[in-house]
Formats: sequence, C-alpha cells, structure tokens
Amino acid sequence: MQKVKYRTINTGLKPRRTKLEVPGWGGESQPRADGSHEQPWHCLPFAESARYGIELFYPFANELHVHMRNGSLVLEGDFGPDPGTGVQWPPFRTFGETYYTYQILLDLKVDPDWAIRTEPHPRFYTDPTDTVPIAVPALIRHWWPMIFFIVFKSPAEGRTHIFRPGEPMAQIIVIPAEADFELVVMDEDEAAERELQARRIHRSRDTLATKTEWTSSTNTVFDGTYRHILSAAKAREKNRPDGG
Repeated sequence: MQKVKYRTINTGLKPRRTKLEVPGWGGESQPRADGSHEQPWHCLPFAESARYGIELFYPFANELHVHMRNGSLVLEGDFGPDPGTGVQWPPFRTFGETYYTYQILLDLKVDPDWAIRTEPHPRFYTDPTDTVPIAVPALIRHWWPMIFFIVFKSPAEGRTHIFRPGEPMAQIIVIPAEADFELVVMDEDEAAERELQARRIHRSRDTLATKTEWTSSTNTVFDGTYRHILSAAKAREKNRPDGG
C-alpha cells in the first residue's frame, strides 16, 4: 500500500480520503426499493469513483462568490486584512477571465513513478444548482515539492460558483506518472471471449436480480447485476493465494 504524505500551510484544507456523503452531495438516504427516486450513490461505478481520491476543503470562515458579469470575472468575499505571513492575499485571484486561482500551498508526496492529479470534486457532478467550483485537471509529478496554486474554471455568464466553509472544493487522485499503454483493437479470440462474457451476464440477470430488483419512481429498473459481480470478484481476489 502506498502512503501519500502531506504538509500544508493551512490546516483548514483537511486532506482526507474522499467520503461519499449520504445524505448530502451523494444523494438522499433512500433505500434501493420500489418507489425510491434514483440517487447518485445507487450507481456503484460512480460511488466507487467518488471515493477514489483525496478531498480538499475550503479552509476559510467566509464565503467566496465567484461571478461572471458582462464577460468580467468578479471574486466577491471578505478575507480581512493581510495577515503578513508572506502568503498571497487575498488567496484567490483572476487568471485571465476564463479561470481563477487559489494559492493552496499544499505538498503531497507520492512514490517515484507516481503522480497526483487535481480534478473537480465529485459533488460537482451531482450538484443541481451549478454553483460548485470546477477545479481544472493538472498532473504533478512526485519530485515537485509543493502545489503552489490550483486553477478553477470560471462560471458561465450570469452564473455563480460558491465556496462555503467546510465544503469540499477539489479532489486529488494518485495515478501512474506515465500513461504507459497502447490503444489496440482486440483480436478475434479476445473479442469473442468478451462477447461471450457479456452474453452470460445478460442471461444471468434474472437470477442475480432475485430479491434485489427494484423499480424507481421514474420507472427505471435496477437489478443489482454489477453490484453482485463486483462483490464476487472482490471475494475471489481476497481469497486468492499469494501469487495465484
């Protein structure tokens, strides 16, 4: 297991493994049962992806509202007087009109051959208000000693992004430093094997859905097939002998 070591000037960032907040941005606490409305956490691929990284919280006591008005970016928030720490103040500033930055001063150390990547917090994808800040993806390699600033995408004209105390504002994921893969077309044998697997899964859906199938309030049927197979795959991986 890789350890990600960190140091930060502002303890309010509270780096931690991302948690899927239910109730909260992950959806309401509605069961997987007939009549429930679909929730983001009901989708296991999304739920696993949302918990994959490290979330960073807005560390200040005041709210920051970021507006786009008549093509100009406006940062509206009272950060008080410069504390005289040598840190850029206020810590947010425009970056052209299309982006703005936050001087985060966060150091995340990963093993060689690995890197960290900034990205939007997963609550951006579940937000119905279009007010969640959008962190711009950036890959930073293990030898770089500190993230001096992160970049956010400006809101659209007439829209406002809001930073609130204690709310997550961005996510970090740990990935291989090099995208060392080649995209190739499957050969006939591989394609046939995958097609056979897909057909077997499709034929087994009724069996796997026993006692777990439910229909949402919008008449969408959920059968739990992916969830069942994932549980089986994890159990097999856990019980596999070393080197097996």
